[in-house]
Amino acid sequence: MRIAVDAMGGDNAPEAIVKGAVAAAKEGRDIEIILVGNGQRIRDICPLPANVEIVEALEVIENEDKPLMAIRRKRNSSMVVALSMVKEGSAQAVVSAGNTGAFMAGASLIVGRIPGVTKPALAPVLPAQDGKGTVAVDIGSTMDPKPENLYQYALMGNLYAKTVFALEEPRIGLLNVGVEPEKGNELAKQTYSLLAQSNLNFIGNVEAREVLEGRCDVLICDGFVGNVLLKSIEGVARTLFSEMKQAVIKGGVKGKLGALLLKDTFKSLKDKMDYSQYGGSPLLGINGVCIKCHGSADATNVKNAILNQAYLLTKNHTIASITKIMEE
Repeated sequence: MRIAVDAMGGDNAPEAIVKGAVAAAKEGRDIEIILVGNGQRIRDICPLPANVEIVEALEVIENEDKPLMAIRRKRNSSMVVALSMVKEGSAQAVVSAGNTGAFMAGASLIVGRIPGVTKPALAPVLPAQDGKGTVAVDIGSTMDPKPENLYQYALMGNLYAKTVFALEEPRIGLLNVGVEPEKGNELAKQTYSLLAQSNLNFIGNVEAREVLEGRCDVLICDGFVGNVLLKSIEGVARTLFSEMKQAVIKGGVKGKLGALLLKDTFKSLKDKMDYSQYGGSPLLGINGVCIKCHGSADATNVKNAILNQAYLLTKNHTIASITKIMEE
C-alpha cells in the first residue's frame, strides 16, 4: 500500500510531517510512504527508512493562497502532486495538513468525486465519554447543503464508522436544537424525514450537549453548524485544561500535591478528550482516500492520520463500499 504525504503543508511542515511519516513507516505495516516536497529539506530532518521515498515538488500552497487559484497555478506544489498520485493510481491514499480549502478543491478537481455524490464532507472523530468517539459529518466542507446531501453524509458516515469503530450498526443522529421530530429549521426537518425512512440505524435528533456523552456514533449536520461545534469543543477543552493548570499553580504546595496525586486521573481525562488518536479527517465522497490533518498537526497527529485513517480506509476498501451504495 502506497500513501502519499504532503510534506510541505501545515504550520509545522516539513519537520513534524516528515517525523510523523517516518514514525508510521517504522510501525512495520505493509505500507510505503511517499514524501512529496523539497527533497533537500526533507533529507535534512532525519534518516529515512527503506519504505519511505521522496517525490520532488518545489512549490508550496500557503495558507493565505486562494484555494482554486492555487490548485490551478501551482501545479508543481506538494499538495497537487500528492493528490495527482492518487488520481493516477501511483498512491492509494493522500495525507495533508495544508490549506484546507485548497485540499478540498484539489481533491474534487484532481481526484474527482464518487459518482452520485453531489457534495463531499469532512468527517473528524469527536471525543466522547465512552472513549471511542463520534464521527461528525460535515464540519466545514459544505455550508449550505440540501437534505439530500445530509442523507448522503449519513450513508457515507455509516460506512466510515463501521471501518474505524468496527461497528455492525452505527447509531446515526441528526444534530438539532431539540429531540422532537418537528424541531429545527426546514433543512433539519426534511433531513429527519429522509433518515427516518431509511434502513440506517437512525436514533433521531441529538442536541449539542449530548454529543460528548456519546449519544450517537455518527452525527449529521451542515458544514457551518458542524464547524462551530468542532471549534467550540476545542475551545472548551483548551480553556478547561488551562484553568486546571492555573488552579494548581495558585493552590501553592497543597495544589501541587493534589495535582501529583491526581496525575494519572488528569492524564486519563486528557486522553479521553483528545481525538488526535485518529490524526485527521477523511474527505468523504471523493473517489480516493484523502485525509486532512489539522493545520497545526504535530508528528503524532500525522502518524495517526497515516495509520488510523489512510491505512485503515484503504485496507477496508471503504471508497469501493461508498461507491457501491451510491449506485443502489
